Amino acid sequence: MTDLLPPLTDAEWPGEIAHLLPGFAGRLNVYRVMAHNPALLAAWERLRNHVVLESALTPQQSEVVILRTGHRWEAPYEWAHHVVRGRATGLSEARIDSARQDPAAWEAGSEDAALMGAVDSLLDHGKLSAGQLADLQARIGTTAVIDVMATVGMYTTLAFLVQTFATPIEPEIAAQLGG
Repeated sequence: MTDLLPPLTDAEWPGEIAHLLPGFAGRLNVYRVMAHNPALLAAWERLRNHVVLESALTPQQSEVVILRTGHRWEAPYEWAHHVVRGRATGLSEARIDSARQDPAAWEAGSEDAALMGAVDSLLDHGKLSAGQLADLQARIGTTAVIDVMATVGMYTTLAFLVQTFATPIEPEIAAQLGG
């Protein structure tokens, strides 16, 4: 499939967001696609920094949420990146694989099951049930629950981009996956 909106090259990069090129935005094809809308990418920087670098979720919790979101949106780009990132945080292959499983296969009562169930509820119903909210607040706190919602929202938007525009996975990520 041909890229419908290819990642911008360095030479095509918009001058008004030149300061983003050497950082996160220049490293990933998804942001090189988003750079077709410079105002959005500029605004995105702060949300991205919060969700990726400043979240109340631990790195492993964040990756579990992102992996489930990527799986649910059938976004191979996001899945590939977050398998690599998940491994880097210490997630086991079993925990990574669980994000692709039917909820009946999850370890009942586990934190991962609660987080992935929250993703499913947000994507299926646009909200958490009262029971899910109470459980997650007790497990991770209110601030982290809101960060779960922000993470699902952010990676939903990224899934829309990579799926619509057939964003290619970077060769170094594919190599780390063995493909």
